[in-house]
Amino acid sequence: MTAQTDTTGSVTAVYKVSGMSCGHCEGAVSGEISELAGVSSVKAVAATGEVTVVSAAPLDDAAVREAVDEAGFELVGRI
Repeated sequence: MTAQTDTTGSVTAVYKVSGMSCGHCEGAVSGEISELAGVSSVKAVAATGEVTVVSAAPLDDAAVREAVDEAGFELVGRI
């Protein structure tokens, strides 16, 4: 699925991340992704493995994968 652009000009993308099991995991993934240029919001949900990212422009999937790897988890892909 492709990223969606809303009326404010931001882009929302949802990713699937494996290995998250708690709030600490959510915080680690959110913290790393939020450091990427242009990211304005990150919401990780351990129960579903979904990470919703709002950014000024579409993010490079390799950069997101690297951020998730840095947090100690695996990016499965975009939903």
